[in-house]
Amino acid sequence: MSTKHFVTDIDKLVVDCLESLVLTNPDLLYYKNDKVIVKKSYDPAKNVAVISGGGAGHEPAHAAFVGEGMLTAAASGWIFASPSVAQIVRAVNAVAGPKGVLLIIKNYTGDIFHFSLAAEKARSKGIPAEVVVVGDDVAVGRAKSGKVGRRGLAGTVLVHKVAGAVSSDASASLADVVAAANEVANNLVTVGVSLNHVHIPGRKIEAENIMAEDEAELGLGIHNEKGILRLKPIPPLPDLVGSMLEQLTSSTDADRSYVDFSDAENVVLLVNNLGGLSPLELGAITTEVIHQLDGLNLRPTRVFSGTYMTSLDGPGFSITLLKAKNSLLPLLDAPTKATNFTPGTVLTPKSEVSSRIIVESAAATHAPAVDAKPKPTILEPAAFAAVAAAACKKAIAAEPLITQYDTVVGDGDCGYTLKRASEAVLDFVTATKSLPATVDVLVDLAETVENNMDGTSGAIFSIFLHALATAASSATGLLDASSWGVAAADALKSLYAATPARPGDRTLVDALAPFVETLASTKDVAAAAKAARAGAEGTKGMNASLGRAVYVDAAGYDRVPDPGAVGIAELMEGLAAGVSAL
Repeated sequence: MSTKHFVTDIDKLVVDCLESLVLTNPDLLYYKNDKVIVKKSYDPAKNVAVISGGGAGHEPAHAAFVGEGMLTAAASGWIFASPSVAQIVRAVNAVAGPKGVLLIIKNYTGDIFHFSLAAEKARSKGIPAEVVVVGDDVAVGRAKSGKVGRRGLAGTVLVHKVAGAVSSDASASLADVVAAANEVANNLVTVGVSLNHVHIPGRKIEAENIMAEDEAELGLGIHNEKGILRLKPIPPLPDLVGSMLEQLTSSTDADRSYVDFSDAENVVLLVNNLGGLSPLELGAITTEVIHQLDGLNLRPTRVFSGTYMTSLDGPGFSITLLKAKNSLLPLLDAPTKATNFTPGTVLTPKSEVSSRIIVESAAATHAPAVDAKPKPTILEPAAFAAVAAAACKKAIAAEPLITQYDTVVGDGDCGYTLKRASEAVLDFVTATKSLPATVDVLVDLAETVENNMDGTSGAIFSIFLHALATAASSATGLLDASSWGVAAADALKSLYAATPARPGDRTLVDALAPFVETLASTKDVAAAAKAARAGAEGTKGMNASLGRAVYVDAAGYDRVPDPGAVGIAELMEGLAAGVSAL
């Protein structure tokens, strides 16, 4: 749980966040004293008004969903606290007209009391007013929720969307908007999971709310309430998603079977970021959910994936499923000018997926030779594979150490990058039934690295290996240690033509160059590997001249050597061990 915040005055935090909406959307008004956001261009004489709201801390819900095609107004409370009756009345008075107003709220006691009283006050003034309460949570079943009912979660956003789309039609009555909102609310199920609770700026941390590194909690509420189940250890994502979908779709759980999807015309999926996940992770989660729904024969017709209803910076997500009739799809698809609403998408038909995901073969293709000169034989293929495998295994085992170093002086990905490439090469040399006994194997190896190693280090490795293949092709007969040394020296010259990196710049070249130069002069692989290790260790305390490392606090240079150079040393030591074992 993060306890660090840029804004620690929580009252100022809320009012300034609301002000940002009018600064970025010219069609909004902000009643600052009441924390109410209103659609400026709304004509109360023509359309039904749709109002929502609740505590702050759920942004972009609710205020950022005010706009053409969605909410007409929203009232915000303080963090996790319902807005007062006076605030809600201000929102009603700002937009209500003869066609009436619909108040959409989540099923929490404070919201129900305050919004219901505001609706009653509106009716006393002759304003038609209705309230739709959304309770889509399935984590707390019927037995425990009792008379209180299910909590309102992210599925509420889909009620906003449909009600807003219906109300945009001037011919729609209040009854029409209420009916559409209820149709969505009655067919929603949601469940959430998080890796930790959230910290409200300025509040004391409750020890019981802090989860261990290997814990997650299933069924949390969006107001930092405890979940129904503490998961320890955290299950793999497929298992976690599977258990969540079981709660959402089960037809045999009498306590939680709220919606029967067996006869659904459409299934609408909403994967919601609770505030603290990166788009990268949320995208992977969305893919997993869709694949598992496919396995349940519930392929979603529409997919909403993004940040809709948060719990401050909660490091978790929720899954919402809506059983939708065909008539609801145009309303979900209808355009909206709400500032922070991420539209849904039509999922690619299952029959097209395989043709739109292109997986190229790992086998490299080669351009036709310019001349017919026979290519030289290299090491016996089995021996070559054994040596390459030894080098890769050494680099893979060193990943934690290299990652630790790169966390200090880089962005933390060096170890994983080298490991990923090493695993690909290991698979290539061990899975390929028959390696070519020519320099073509070096081209294949270079392209394997190129396809599996990102970033600057990937480019350097690829250039060197391609150049090594070119240099080796000029040799004749069996490539021995002397021939390899000459070819490697030529490859290093080609690499120098592509990069200004030289020994002393604190890069992987600090280990690569000593290896190549020692191999060329001594023809001794073990001695060359020792030179690579000495070169890598020599980068400790050396200032960086190139690459991302130049931006890092120089204090880190004294503590650890260059991670890329250490990776080269590990590879070369593995290479030497493989040669000695032949």
